[in-house]
Amino acid sequence: QVQLVESGGGLVQAGGSLRLSCAASGRTFSSYAMGWFRQAPGKEREFVAAIRMSGGSTFYAASVKGRFTISVTISRDNAKNMVYLQMNSLKSEDTAVYYCAAGQVRGLANPNEYDYWGQGTQVTVSS
Repeated sequence: QVQLVESGGGLVQAGGSLRLSCAASGRTFSSYAMGWFRQAPGKEREFVAAIRMSGGSTFYAASVKGRFTISVTISRDNAKNMVYLQMNSLKSEDTAVYYCAAGQVRGLANPNEYDYWGQGTQVTVSS
């Protein structure tokens, strides 16, 4: 059973930093892409960042490029892989629920291509 569990959200002042974590377990993710999406109240879910587990190529939304960094650590037995989102220079517009996702995707920014989702973690940036 695949599980994605996010943690690390919270309240931070504008200009501050947070690191989100996503524990991914239940299968081998070596051929998958891992992504972070976010959804603010009244808005659609939007792409934030993604990384391909094979090769490590990354892709960012224009709104976070240069401020956010996605990374992964892969366990030796693939039992528990970690996906991180380091968020720096946070802005009030970054406030949202952040979701971790996994899938064998072609379009990294398309949420419909991801097969698995976590429950989300709230990030609130106060101005």
